[in-house]
Amino acid sequence: MREARDAAVEFVKESVSRGRTIHGWEVDRVARETIRKAGYAKNFVHRTGHSIGQDVHGNGANMDGLETRDDRKIFPHTCFSIEPGIYLPEFGIRSEVNVYVGERDARVTGAIQEEILALLA
Repeated sequence: MREARDAAVEFVKESVSRGRTIHGWEVDRVARETIRKAGYAKNFVHRTGHSIGQDVHGNGANMDGLETRDDRKIFPHTCFSIEPGIYLPEFGIRSEVNVYVGERDARVTGAIQEEILALLA
């Protein structure tokens, strides 16, 4: 899951720095392929991320190649989440980062989670 998150972030950073147009489904594909290679494809059951607006979810591209195959372009001066998850019968794990896209760069805003925190009811 962490490798999928980081691969998706690197894909966005690299694509934006090269001036390459990318779509939401492409970011999802990068994360999903990493999880597939690790043997957990059937346990990744939601889109990779969503557009972030001024309040909560935004109207921009979602990182989605599973639920809707979002073909909208990712534009400069937008923000979105990358939050892949793996859900097994016993437990699930998910990590979210938010990515801001500038004119020629993209960056994670805030801290990047490295440790696992158990949330038990």
